[in-house]
This record gives sequence, C-alpha cells and structure tokens, in this order.
Amino acid sequence: MNIGAETALIAGTGGLPALLAAAAPGMLLCELDGFASAVPGAEPLRFRVERLVPFLDALIARGVTRVCFAGAIQRPKLEPELFDAQTAALVPRLVGAMQAGDDATLRAVIELFEDWGLVVVGADEIAPELVPGEGVLAGALRAVDKTDAARAAEIVTALGAVDVGQGAVVAQGLCLAVESLPGTDAMLDFVAAHRGQRRGPVGGVFFKAPKPGQDRRIDLPAIGPQTVAKAAAAGLSGIVFEAGGVLLLDRAATVAAAEEAGIFLWGRAG
Repeated sequence: MNIGAETALIAGTGGLPALLAAAAPGMLLCELDGFASAVPGAEPLRFRVERLVPFLDALIARGVTRVCFAGAIQRPKLEPELFDAQTAALVPRLVGAMQAGDDATLRAVIELFEDWGLVVVGADEIAPELVPGEGVLAGALRAVDKTDAARAAEIVTALGAVDVGQGAVVAQGLCLAVESLPGTDAMLDFVAAHRGQRRGPVGGVFFKAPKPGQDRRIDLPAIGPQTVAKAAAAGLSGIVFEAGGVLLLDRAATVAAAEEAGIFLWGRAG
C-alpha cells in the first residue's frame, strides 16, 4: 500500500520534510511561498496565506484526503491586496488565534483544514521510526544527570503551559537557558557563549519535550546531528528527550555524533 497516496505534505525548511517524502513516496509536495523545502524531485504546489481557500479547494480537487505538516516556517508578511473574498473572511479567526499564541495558531490551522474534510496526520504517523521510545541510545548517565533532567522537565512543563518553548538546559540544578522564539540552536549557542561563567565542572543536560496539551500532529519537537554538535560545544553531558514525543532526525548519524562527542542520548519516560 502506498501511504503517500492522497496525502499532501505541507513542507517547510529543515531536514524533516525530505525524510517524510522518502518514507512515503507519492505525497503531493506543497510549500508556503517564501519557504522552500529541501525535498528533491517533484515540483511543489506553492500557496500563500492570502489565498488559503483556493489552496484548500485545489487540494480537494486533486483528490487529497490527508495532510501532514513538516518543517519550519515563520509567520509570513501578509499582503492585504492579495486576499480573495473567502480567505479574507477567515482573517478574524486567524488573527484571534495568533494573538493567543503559537499553540492556538496551530490549532486554528488544523481546524481550517479539517473544515474542508481533510484529515491532519502527524509526522510520527508517516514515519513512526523517527520517534524513539524510552531508553539510552548513546553514552551513559550519572545520578546528577538524572537529577538535572528531572529539573529541566519541570521547567519545560512550566514553559509549555504558557506557550513559550519546548526545551531547557540545566546543570547541577541550575537553569542555564530556556528555549524561546529564536529556537534550540540559539539557546545552545547562548550556553556555549557563557560556558566560562559556570562554576564547578562543565556538564549539564539539554531537555526537549512537547508542550503540555500540545496537538502532536503538528510542530512536534525534533533533534538531530546539529543538536548534538551544539550541545557538545556548550559543554553539556547529554541530551534528554521525552520518549515517544520527539522526532529524532537521522537516527544513525545522531547516535554516531553523540558517541563521538562523548555525550549521552536518553529517551526519558514522560
């Protein structure tokens, strides 16, 4: 069975869209104008937010029944003169969701696609092997690492409850940084830049998990080889992620990078 049939992949930037396209050949590739994906092959169906209704109608006309969102995008600059009448009628609904935060915005997007009878599926449904379960994938943990991980998990839960971020760095019980709008790489770069200010031995953990109550069909957190490189540069002992809740991009390369850097990868039960 071709699970890509009748499925549209709405792709953003980063490595995830290409992995999903390879896992489910035949999906219709779609891209938001200005956010080209790195998916090789087919010419994408491009769309704009100002023409969202015609785009949704085009998906239905092509026989699409399911959609999967994958990759990063930023809120695009809208051009009022490009709105068609039907999409313009949706603006108050979208603006209200945007003012309530990222999670509310994503839920509103999902609801719009569902209004057209489209089933929204998560990346983990297309490629379940990308979501590791509980266990240590590389390296070894110390007691202090587990304690730091527990503290970081508490912080990420608190951050997520107010729709701020999905990650935190903790060393010896002290929170060194939290993830916000700039993202994971910027957070880890901050920790690396302030590495010399830390007291005692270098160490600590980076913890990543979905926000509480997050709709996991969209914006599932992800880590990959670059995350490992950033964590190592920051002097951390390892990376902890919620088992079953985080995408591991290029598992073999990520595990190999962690082993080479001498840091651990741990899928922690939520």
